[in-house]
Formats: sequence, C-alpha cells, structure tokens
Amino acid sequence: MIVSAIVACGKNSEIGFEGKMLWHLSEEFKNFKKTTMGHHLIMGRKTFESIGRPLPGRTTIVLTKDPTFHADGVQVCSSVIAALTMAKASGEVEVFICGGGSIYDQSLEILDRLYLTEVDYSGDADTFFPLIEMKDWDQLSCEEHPVSESNKLHWDFKILEKK
Repeated sequence: MIVSAIVACGKNSEIGFEGKMLWHLSEEFKNFKKTTMGHHLIMGRKTFESIGRPLPGRTTIVLTKDPTFHADGVQVCSSVIAALTMAKASGEVEVFICGGGSIYDQSLEILDRLYLTEVDYSGDADTFFPLIEMKDWDQLSCEEHPVSESNKLHWDFKILEKK
C-alpha cells in the first residue's frame, strides 16, 4: 500500500490559522477531490471537525486520543500506524494523510508520496506542514495554475516520490 500525504501550503509551509484554511481555491479543491476519491483519508480530529463531515466517496479515519470521540460515518483510531493497518486490511492501495500539522509530523518518515500544492501565500498561520528535504524526493510532475477568476492566488500542484 502506498502511503501518501496531500497538503496545500503557503510559501512558509503555512496550512491553517485558528482551525481554518488560509485560502479558497475552487480548482485546488477539485484537484483534492479527484486525487483522493475512492481512497481512505487519515486526518486528526481537529481537521475532521473543521471539515464538519466525512467527505463523500472516501473512507475517513479520524485520529484522536479521546476514547469517547464518535462521529457518524467515520472510523476512529488512536495512532497513524493503527489507521494504516485498518486501511490496508480494507484492501486500500493508496492511503492519504490529509492533516493537520501534528498528523503530518507523525507521518513524514513513513510517506512514499507527497501531493503538494504550493500556494503563493505568505501570512498569518498557526499550523504548518513540516519542512522536507527536497534532496530526499523526486518530483514526478508539476502543474502550474496561474491567478484566474476561480483562483485568486497562483498555485502549483506537485507530485513527489520519496527516493
């Protein structure tokens, strides 16, 4: 099973502020949906609560240390490894780690692939994607998305694979 992370971050690795996303890029949301559709998503409880519901067409696994946490339509685990085991047991071929900052930190060493959206944004944030050493990754592709009516910020979508 391929272990992937999918993230959109700013110039300084910003990914969120006060539990919210830093931008709204409709084309980037469509790209996230297309990339993750039909797969398992692993996310922390705060990320799940910021979304507010399981995403259609995907299996959501929420990570939390709270043994009383329950949400309709999701599976719950207490660790990344337990969530990966659950996804693999379901026959998953590629699982997606999709936030937040703490979950990315816990997962970085075990990633095979990174779907990285780099947004032309620099500003307030309290949640960040961990710094990666580009020398440890091969870039498989890069799609540029200039500013447009539906995208108020320039963004590039890269697929990286760990060497």
